[in-house]
Amino acid sequence: MAPDPTGPTSCHLTSSYQIRIERDPGRGPAQRTLKTKVSTVSETTHDSAVAVSAPPSPDDGLSPAELAKKYGLSVSGARVGLGEYIRQMWGRRHFILAFSQAKLTAQYSQAKLGQLWQVATPLLNAAVYFFIFGLLLGGRGGMGNEQYIPFLVTGVFVFTFSQNSAMAGVRAISGNLGLVRALHFPRASLPISFSLQQLQQLLFSMIVLVVVLLGFGHFPDFSWLLVIPALALQFVFNTGLALIMARMGAKTPDLAQLLPFILRTWMYASGVMYPLEHMLQKAGAHSWVSDVLLANPAAVYMDLMRYALIDGMPEALPPHVWSFALGWAVLFGVGGFVYFWKAEEQYGRG
Repeated sequence: MAPDPTGPTSCHLTSSYQIRIERDPGRGPAQRTLKTKVSTVSETTHDSAVAVSAPPSPDDGLSPAELAKKYGLSVSGARVGLGEYIRQMWGRRHFILAFSQAKLTAQYSQAKLGQLWQVATPLLNAAVYFFIFGLLLGGRGGMGNEQYIPFLVTGVFVFTFSQNSAMAGVRAISGNLGLVRALHFPRASLPISFSLQQLQQLLFSMIVLVVVLLGFGHFPDFSWLLVIPALALQFVFNTGLALIMARMGAKTPDLAQLLPFILRTWMYASGVMYPLEHMLQKAGAHSWVSDVLLANPAAVYMDLMRYALIDGMPEALPPHVWSFALGWAVLFGVGGFVYFWKAEEQYGRG
């Protein structure tokens, strides 16, 4: 049957192409308006319908992975190899240092005493602990003021170093999402930078610690040089801890609210305010409990610092403490870095 010459003729194609032929009833039958949106390669006509097929593409049948490989494409933010990741971190070393210094400067910028709070805060904590544990509860372990006060201040400063590194690490990604989403850089730069910030803060506090030691009759000795490797090992441990907390905090932001309670428990279980071994013996704790608590990282690094700086400690430093300090540093430093790197492409998404 011939098509109706007075009615519109249309064609709907199976592809994205369409030809529409319309007759304007106000014009003569020979006057037509043709609207077309097609590049014709081949066409067949049937009852005024025109079907157009696109030419076959050489990419037909290729998977997304094969297409990406063919055109040299890669996933945005994809994780690079561990060696390349370390190389990128080294290339960002100036950024890491500058970022840590900027954060340290801005930390107390709104306070009138400014950077003095870096030292005043742990000193005030030490004063409170001295009143509670040194005077009221008798937690000195037989030490006089000339030993107990340096013992307490050293413990507070060293533990605060680890505590603040963990707290800063848990918010390193979740608290800097704008930076993470706007710029491409190794995400491990952030928790490492926060750990470096805490190290710089501890070094400021060490000036006050030296004044306290001198004030109570503990003068420089060759053993004070052991502070350098002790702090280096603790810094590696703290960095690994911050990296672990950063990945966990990026996935579960509520961890930042729970972490202070965990750290407070860790503080009481590490002997910050009292000689841990003396209190465990006084409480009649099982030997395995004593071994576990004395081997925990906070207790180990505090022991290294106390025995290096304070003369006449009640007992000699056990020989295995340095081995534990090295082991904790390697385990958390290397393990924490790899653990964080494994989720590199996930940070800032969602």
